[in-house]
Amino acid sequence: MNLRALDLNLLVIFHALMTERHVTRAAMKIPMSQPAMSNALARLRYLFKDELFIRSTRGMEPTPRALELGEAVHQILRQTERLMSSDLSFDAATAQRSFTARMSDLVGYLVLPDLIRKIRSDAPGIKLDVLHMAPERTVKALEADQLDFALSMELKHSTSIQTQPMFKDRMVCVMRSGHPLAKKKRLALDNFLQAEQAKVAMSPTDIRFVDGVLMDQGLERKIVVTVPHWLLLPEVLGKTDVIAVISSKLAARLPRDALVTRALPFDSPDFHWSLYWHRRHDNSIPQQWIRSVVAETCRDI
Repeated sequence: MNLRALDLNLLVIFHALMTERHVTRAAMKIPMSQPAMSNALARLRYLFKDELFIRSTRGMEPTPRALELGEAVHQILRQTERLMSSDLSFDAATAQRSFTARMSDLVGYLVLPDLIRKIRSDAPGIKLDVLHMAPERTVKALEADQLDFALSMELKHSTSIQTQPMFKDRMVCVMRSGHPLAKKKRLALDNFLQAEQAKVAMSPTDIRFVDGVLMDQGLERKIVVTVPHWLLLPEVLGKTDVIAVISSKLAARLPRDALVTRALPFDSPDFHWSLYWHRRHDNSIPQQWIRSVVAETCRDI
């Protein structure tokens, strides 16, 4: 391939299509007209000798080749953005750049509203791209420079990753206010183990702070449904007799008239939600700025 003939704007368009999976929405994100976006997609297909995106009832589905290119293109765009901007001249009030972060829906629910408010107030040109991925992939993404920072808990990582505690939390049991167990001010271990429960699959939190503790005692709870996201739980709990173990910080934000919280009937350690980043960004002025905004936001939780 002749790199001199490559238009970098095509990579920006490819990334927009990968993100939006829809031609019209991708065109609005750039922004450009829909015919121009369709023409650019045709050029991308010719360039990579692949269809890249196939129309479906859900939008534009990426081909295996597009999925293969996705992370590499995202990385190229991030590096190009950094190349065109100087850390030394970074001024948050006028800067035009983006940061990529990893948060689960749980911690995003707690942090994002105030974080976005602070960013829009102090740095209107800054954009935040939030991803959710498994803990192991999060560490790999930090090491591969695919993330600027992660807000998570107890990630297992190498010495190349820095960490800073943000705020303390603990796990509690939540159920609907009309649940038979809600009448009890104190939840007995037998009642807890016999109750039908929901579990979040993508998070290791339950394993470390619930199932792992129970397993050490030769005990096991009754899991009847496994869901991929924390914010599915309030609706499930409110309309069934299923109970769940969730973060106390999240439980405090849920409707108190519909759901009640009880302490776990066994010892479960407190934990910290922490900020993670790669050591390569220790002295980066933009990175220091975004970490300080995250830390300021978390102090208010």
